[in-house]
Amino acid sequence: MGTPANLRVIVLANQKGGVGKTTTAINLGTALAAIGEKVLIIDLDPQGNASTGLGIDRQSRKVSTYDVMVGEKGLLEVSRPTSVPRLFVAPSTLDLLGVELEIAADKDRAHRMKNAIRDFAMATEGTDDPFTYVLFDCPPSLNLLTVNALVASDSVLVPLQCEFFALEGLSQLLSTIDQVKRALNPELAIHGVVLTMFDPRNNLATQVVADVRKFMGDKVYDTIIPRNVRISEAPSHGKPVLLYDLKCAGSQAYLKLASEVIQRERRLRAA
Repeated sequence: MGTPANLRVIVLANQKGGVGKTTTAINLGTALAAIGEKVLIIDLDPQGNASTGLGIDRQSRKVSTYDVMVGEKGLLEVSRPTSVPRLFVAPSTLDLLGVELEIAADKDRAHRMKNAIRDFAMATEGTDDPFTYVLFDCPPSLNLLTVNALVASDSVLVPLQCEFFALEGLSQLLSTIDQVKRALNPELAIHGVVLTMFDPRNNLATQVVADVRKFMGDKVYDTIIPRNVRISEAPSHGKPVLLYDLKCAGSQAYLKLASEVIQRERRLRAA
């Protein structure tokens, strides 16, 4: 049995670090929750920055996505509410660093998260207020954790920094997505590419935007996330930028992105 039609699972993936992936997971999840969706962020990065950025103290993470990956706990058991209404997180710990070796010999090693989400969806579907979105935050590498998220997801959202090597990294990621689609998840689609850390004063950044739009066409979201000091400051306070400073340019951009994601979801479902 698959996940219910009303639950959409999106993985935020990019093998390059520092592109705004975790920041986008936190703030897109917050923005979706703010406009009425019920969201679970699954932190699959051993660094646990999404968990920290949502105010989940490391010492309090008694159970985590590691326990889900090794089959000891279900997602519902490890998911926790955040300070944002309707936004929950399944936190990660450094234990995830060793999970690849622990399950390497298991036949279902690439399907652990897919099975966990199926069970989670079945457990929450009959409630009065079911979850509508699951967002995966992955490590900046194409390892077994990222593959698990790709196998479990309906679509991929790619955060892409407006820098010189952006297209080079994107090509490698698209190749990996194609491999996963052929071998493990034929339903996997590219939800879109979101351009991040854009500085309009930088001519190179403007050229990167033009190049990515030419290469990816309408897969690139209209919304561009600006380089914004308030976005950078928010994680140190354990808050999404929308709670830290709702009126700043970064917050407004993420609200627009959430609206665009929902509109695109409707088109994907209708296709």
